Amino acid sequence: MLGAIVGDVVGSRFELASLQSKEFSFFAPSCHISDDTILTLAVCQAFLDCRGDYSQLSLRAASQLKAFALRYPRAGYGSKFLVWMLTDVSRPYGSFGNGSAMRVSPCAMVARSLEEVKKFSYAVTAVTHNHPEGLKGAEAVAVAAFLAKEKWSKAEIRQYVQDHYYPMDFLIDEIRPHYHFGNTCPRTVPFAIKAFLESSSFEDTIRMAISLGGDTDTLAAMAGSIAGLYYGIPDAIAQKTQTYLDPYLSGVLRQFEETYTVI
Repeated sequence: MLGAIVGDVVGSRFELASLQSKEFSFFAPSCHISDDTILTLAVCQAFLDCRGDYSQLSLRAASQLKAFALRYPRAGYGSKFLVWMLTDVSRPYGSFGNGSAMRVSPCAMVARSLEEVKKFSYAVTAVTHNHPEGLKGAEAVAVAAFLAKEKWSKAEIRQYVQDHYYPMDFLIDEIRPHYHFGNTCPRTVPFAIKAFLESSSFEDTIRMAISLGGDTDTLAAMAGSIAGLYYGIPDAIAQKTQTYLDPYLSGVLRQFEETYTVI
């Protein structure tokens, strides 16, 4: 879950750039958190609010997504989400943007089975992104992260994604020269997952995702959420990333990690 925040921070300064390279300074003064981090931690708080009873997870998620967005209103939310967060009635708006997949990684931390991670993913996603592609993208990231947590091999994760979500029969090096900005699930989720599958380490995953260009913070957040559970996160990277969080967000992260520790 912290892996998503690392990806958001490191990728933040390259959004809309056409970097086309894995060679860059990992952290820089212009790095910052965005809506990817804010809404991921909102989902964390929703799980904490449930206190082990997840029957009301959707209601908790809707409430905390709004509360966190209102607390941090300048984090770069999409236009449809901005309208949703300011309305009193929480109706989903049919989006298949990658906002569904960037915030879903806490589901992998909490879930104890494939069935449960899919159930959690739907609960926290359908409150906004109820388009089939929005739901699919979120579930694909949540499931890949869960399988990484469960120590499935990359070959097994790849096959599961291939069989249930997206084709994986491409190489990042092949698509990088032709990749353009996209912020929908079909235009980002498969490539984020493939960046993890082709990587050699946690840091390499983040670099691989960012090297595509485009929506770099979200690509790296999605890829990082999987890689963090597969490889673990080096202490130096984890510690540096947490300096970008204010005390409130740090507190939510700390409480969530203490409650849902990967054994």
